[in-house]
Amino acid sequence: MSYVPTLKSKYKEEYVSALKEEFGYTNVMQVPSLEKIVLSQGVGAATADKKLVDHAVNEMTTISGQKAVSTISRKDISNFKLRKGMPIGAKVTLRGNRMYEFLERLVWASLPAIRDFSGIKKSGFDGRGNYTLGITEQIIFPEIDIDKVNRITGMDITFVTTADTDKEAKALLQKFGLPFKK
Repeated sequence: MSYVPTLKSKYKEEYVSALKEEFGYTNVMQVPSLEKIVLSQGVGAATADKKLVDHAVNEMTTISGQKAVSTISRKDISNFKLRKGMPIGAKVTLRGNRMYEFLERLVWASLPAIRDFSGIKKSGFDGRGNYTLGITEQIIFPEIDIDKVNRITGMDITFVTTADTDKEAKALLQKFGLPFKK
């Protein structure tokens, strides 16, 4: 038998039936699910130092367990000394088992490592059932060796769900263990 992450099996066994009952769905396929998690990081100082993007890609790869890619600028912005095609950030998209494993590490190890943590903001929903969480320091992840970090940077974590409304998405993410502020 192959390995199945804990959150994935709990979703199928417990969360689907609980959400079906809570929102009065008539079909199991109506129950919202987590499609993907996207980690993205903008490196503004990359216009001056190209190595910063390489460091960001390496850190994102370490955090997610999957190869990250560098993002490039789409247009010229002279005020920021930015040219079209310059690398300016890093991103990685997680799906399937890796997505559930990352979510588990985020909820149980990384978020509690934030100083004075009282929960995540409710205002990160986009109106279509997706949630974006901003993290100010990448060193909260246990995979990052703090001695090898050359610069403390933040990142955005976007949870893409199949939910139609923010209320349904919030209920789904709460079942997965994301601690929203009261």
